[in-house]
Amino acid sequence: MKTYKKLQLVFGSILMMALTPQISLAQTYHLSNTTSTLKVEGTSNIHDWDIIAEDQKGTLIAELDNGQLVKISQLDFTVKAESLKSGKSGMDKNTYKALKTDKYKQITYKLTKVNNIDCTSTGKCKVTTSGTLTIAGIKKNIDITFDATVRENKIILVGKKKLIMSEYGIDPPTAVFGTITTGDALNIKFESNFIK
Repeated sequence: MKTYKKLQLVFGSILMMALTPQISLAQTYHLSNTTSTLKVEGTSNIHDWDIIAEDQKGTLIAELDNGQLVKISQLDFTVKAESLKSGKSGMDKNTYKALKTDKYKQITYKLTKVNNIDCTSTGKCKVTTSGTLTIAGIKKNIDITFDATVRENKIILVGKKKLIMSEYGIDPPTAVFGTITTGDALNIKFESNFIK
């Protein structure tokens, strides 16, 4: 009789678990370098310029509930510093010198906290985060807000962030014996495709 009651309890628990909506377990997504873009936009005393990152890596660990983003527990992002390309070798050389790439090979971002996830519709959310960004060996705390879109087996993050080079100990690059000078402020624009 006791065995029968125990079996009833076990099957009852299994049935309840099956019928109760469950939040999915944390899923790991990896950055697709070929479909992601990161652009650095800047100014100079002659013309505006931009640089594209050609080598990016990243990991995103998130939880979804019925296709809705509910939690991000990890977000790491790395750019190989010498994969930043402008299409002009002279400018790239000056950029690498400013970034001290002989010593610091990577630019990294690491999420420390998700401050808010505001979902306006299924699969579309605005995410406010805090994290650490390390450039040329200097680590700074930064806040980034981005749009997150869930599509089947991937999560797409789109956003932008203004950075000041001198805050990272970087002297804005110059060219032609200092006659061409770049502005201290940069705009970083990204579309990061993370695939499960």
